[in-house]
Amino acid sequence: MREYSARRRPRRGAHRGGRAALAVVAAAFLIAGAGPAAAHREAAPGSSRHEEAGEESHELMESLDSFNEPRDSPADQVAPGAYAAAWSHIKNMPVRSGAWSEVTTSPYDEDALHYRDRSASNSGSGTGHSSGRIAALATDPTHRGVLYAGAAGGGVFRSTDDGKTWTPIADGLPALSVGALAVAPDGALWLATGEATTASDNYLGSGVYRLAAPVTGTFGENDKVGAAELDSASVHTLTFDEAAGYVFAASSHGVFRRPLSAGQSTAWTKVLAPCAGVGISGVGCGVDSHYADIADDIAVQPGSGGKKLLANVAWRGGADYNGFYYSSDAGTTWRRANPTGAINPAEIGNAAFAYAADGSRLYVSMESPKLLNKAVGSGVSSALAGVYVSQSGDANGPFKQIATSSMLSASGSAMKITEIGSGYQPGSQAWYDQVIAVDPSDPNHVYLGLEEVFESRDAGATWKTVGRYWNFGMSCFSYDAAANSCDGDVMHSDQHALAFSQWQGGTPQVYVGNDGGAYARPTTQTSDGWRNLNESGTLRNLQYYSVRAGKLPDGSGEAVWGGLQDNGVSLLAPKGATYQGQQLNPNGEMVAPFGGDGGDQLVNPDNGCQTVGEYVDLALQITDNCGFTASDNGAEDVITDIAPGDPGARFIAPFAADETDPNGLWVAGGQYVWGNTKTWRSTSGADWTQLYDLGAGRSASAVASRHHVTWAAWCGPCSKNDGTFGRGIATNYGGGWHQVALPAAFPNRYVSGVTIDPSDASGKTVYAIVNGFSRHWNEGPGAGYGHVWKTADGGATWTDISGDTAAADSFPDAPANSALVTKDGTLVVATDLGVFTSSTAGPGHWARLGTGLPTSPAVYLSPSPDGSQVYVATHGRGIWRTPTP
Repeated sequence: MREYSARRRPRRGAHRGGRAALAVVAAAFLIAGAGPAAAHREAAPGSSRHEEAGEESHELMESLDSFNEPRDSPADQVAPGAYAAAWSHIKNMPVRSGAWSEVTTSPYDEDALHYRDRSASNSGSGTGHSSGRIAALATDPTHRGVLYAGAAGGGVFRSTDDGKTWTPIADGLPALSVGALAVAPDGALWLATGEATTASDNYLGSGVYRLAAPVTGTFGENDKVGAAELDSASVHTLTFDEAAGYVFAASSHGVFRRPLSAGQSTAWTKVLAPCAGVGISGVGCGVDSHYADIADDIAVQPGSGGKKLLANVAWRGGADYNGFYYSSDAGTTWRRANPTGAINPAEIGNAAFAYAADGSRLYVSMESPKLLNKAVGSGVSSALAGVYVSQSGDANGPFKQIATSSMLSASGSAMKITEIGSGYQPGSQAWYDQVIAVDPSDPNHVYLGLEEVFESRDAGATWKTVGRYWNFGMSCFSYDAAANSCDGDVMHSDQHALAFSQWQGGTPQVYVGNDGGAYARPTTQTSDGWRNLNESGTLRNLQYYSVRAGKLPDGSGEAVWGGLQDNGVSLLAPKGATYQGQQLNPNGEMVAPFGGDGGDQLVNPDNGCQTVGEYVDLALQITDNCGFTASDNGAEDVITDIAPGDPGARFIAPFAADETDPNGLWVAGGQYVWGNTKTWRSTSGADWTQLYDLGAGRSASAVASRHHVTWAAWCGPCSKNDGTFGRGIATNYGGGWHQVALPAAFPNRYVSGVTIDPSDASGKTVYAIVNGFSRHWNEGPGAGYGHVWKTADGGATWTDISGDTAAADSFPDAPANSALVTKDGTLVVATDLGVFTSSTAGPGHWARLGTGLPTSPAVYLSPSPDGSQVYVATHGRGIWRTPTP
């Protein structure tokens, strides 16, 4: 009997973020103007229930703005070189003593038994152990069992035992966002930084690096190849044309080429950029410079002597330049293809290519801008134009269509309308998760990655879903394990990378990278099941948005919670810890009491099993027992919806406890500032009261409260380059709610944090931190950084305490994400490029906090329950902590 119901459907999260320049800079040109959402939201505002399957696509599109806006508002672009200058500055800053230690080193089991609340958890879905998003994979052709995984925001990991364990090998680089990995003919591993999936937590990169001895070595800044040509870019594909002697990069600025034999400092040459007239002339552009010349893929046709190349240059939302471009002279000149047969040239969007090993066939998976732009309210449930084959390998075809969304949904997919509901069918996110590859030993054997993994062994005549989205909704599924007959063909959703091994004497394998990590199986396997390469917990690239900790009553230590991109809310408790007689962590692993996306987090510092987690849009959910379900099937409700139902909350909306009365007042922000005096006794959204209306079209970006004095920062509109961007700060300091008059010098940028000084009981001393970049395009040259501001009189006056921009100890020009003030009055600020603290020299003097923290974006700070440690959540390398400075 099917026990699954649409009313209580668990949910995957959306995919968000920004884009980063040198080290991790948010780039609007791939994010803003992403096109309409793929489905509308049916649930009530602030609801924590994922009522409609189409909400996944809606949330993915909606989330694009939430991470991007803080970093590029109000100009919708980032000046090239902004982060290069910031990184250069940071390397010369003083370092305050202390070392960072990694906290999230345990495996993360999203299917753990006894964490299966049916309204809030994804446990039971079949996913198993997870890590963060893998954007690229490569296998070493000569060293058996050696493979490399490129994390979206966590750098490169190496495995020498075929994925059983992993080691990070790129932590010394300024950018840990990975776009592409490829092993060159000479055995060197090439890394292109800058993820290119066009989600919103994709950071741009610092160029391309070459590691000569990847089996034993680690990447360093001196391994950079070329100059600054691919800085502040994203790179989707690196490919080698050994016969012609070139390496090619398909990037957000077009196609680049470089001789393989050239010296390390030899520059990359742009060889194809239709809008700019490079490599081809007479092609219209149709979009502004932010969306121009985006190259999604490039492939060399085998058997052509290195002469024939094919590139997809296209903006996912549609542009005049969108198309397939081919070269017959190794990329020196290009022609625009005119595909015949089933492909409509006017419908070309983001596409992926795969040639058979002998070059005899060309497979294409393609997103349709027309379908993407029709998605809102039109009944369109997929952006996939289709999957095609050119049976001659010719870029002009003729092409035969071998798969459609409806065909794929009927291949055993969990995304079939009768399984998941309408609105979310295979290819809904083809502009985000799309990859195709051909078995090197069989031109008929094709793997396709969309939200799920599909396999064809007959050149596309038939397909089978071999990597399902989940088991929920399937006729085989039951929360009762004894009655659950589902097979093992489930992995995490949203596929981004495929790779093959052909080690001598070994069984050929296919490797898959997705939003939940990496998986593998033999290419000859026709039975169910995958090897989960995340089980050891050493592929530590989790993408956090928050972290909070609380003491466990049994005295065993702390419960550490964190909200994640597409991986729910994690709970790490000491092995052997108990609560109310229940063992929380018998296996020494992290668990996921909440599914979907995890946003902000609130934890009772005196009882770490009491927590409030956020899904999206201020959808708050509370538990007082760590989300533990005593039954095996999760039948009891242990997580309760207490969403206030705000009509204008941001995708990740702020909420917090009053720092001096955490059990007497909570505050939250959307269009309204909300207060809750029931706190841990809350049972519904009705426990929240509207305290203040920030204004229609405005939404809180940060909230803080001490002694019931509350401050709320807001933006609205939050991302406009037409002069309508707005930001401000409101407070009830002085007895009544009012807007603070910010001075003219206060940056016209997103205010990402407000922190009340604990030494001032009146609540009038406040720090405000500013995200985004200050160089050139925003306030103007020489206007200063302006990332950290202070008021000591309730907002009547403000002072920039970022420091003298010419001084080595000034605050870096990096997006500030989170701040806290320690018990002794030390200010600590987390940025996209690390964590910084005010120094003993006084206001305006800053130092890097501690050593050993990878340069993954630091997005959230919180103190340990006793205040002796500072936790930081990174978006790509998990949670870390250091002694309080």
